[in-house]
Amino acid sequence: MKPISRRSFVGQAGFGLAALTALGTTADAQLVYTRSDWNVSEFDKLLKNSARVKQAYDVIPIGDGKFLNNIKNSLNGLHFGFGIPMEQIKIVAALHGPANMLNYDDYVWGKYRIGEWLKIDDTKTGKPATRNPFYWSKAGNPPKYVSQDPDNEASSFQDISMQALQARGVKFLSCHTATEEQVKALIAKYNLPQQREEIVKDMLAHTVPGVLVVASMVAAIALLQSEGRFTYITV
Repeated sequence: MKPISRRSFVGQAGFGLAALTALGTTADAQLVYTRSDWNVSEFDKLLKNSARVKQAYDVIPIGDGKFLNNIKNSLNGLHFGFGIPMEQIKIVAALHGPANMLNYDDYVWGKYRIGEWLKIDDTKTGKPATRNPFYWSKAGNPPKYVSQDPDNEASSFQDISMQALQARGVKFLSCHTATEEQVKALIAKYNLPQQREEIVKDMLAHTVPGVLVVASMVAAIALLQSEGRFTYITV
């Protein structure tokens, strides 16, 4: 029998307002994804990836984005230091907790005042960031690099933006559970009038290109390790 979400059950059963009220204050939220709610097939491809080296970064704190530098160092060390071809390296950045917000674009950062909430300032203005400061490459869009020397800080090999790391094959994951929890916190902080799921859907429509939203990051990491044979690192 195919599992269904609570929202599907409510719709099929024809619950009225009284029944919804009985479910409590989270009736507007879908706190648990089932397999039919997200792109399981794309995640399965990650598990079956045949790269020689597979590494999963478990990232919760943003820490000024320093973990992005760690990922860059992994790529450079494996490729240049150990001579492993880039196509034989697969790195997954599993972002949850505060870091989950890095998976969302400038629209989300501006509309929901993410910089103010997470106390992240725009380095250009010194004010709370109203755009995602970790996604875009400083080399332009699309990035144009002046050097191919890996030692040159102006090369793609030293670019720690999410955009540049994606171009080098890094896969970023977003946690649906974290998004639900974070939206609840945003509603409380800013006294937002929208229902939680309305905001969640708005955010999910504005993930940065290439991001995969998984049902639960802690569960996804377990599968990456046990079935995908990804090595694990947390920063």
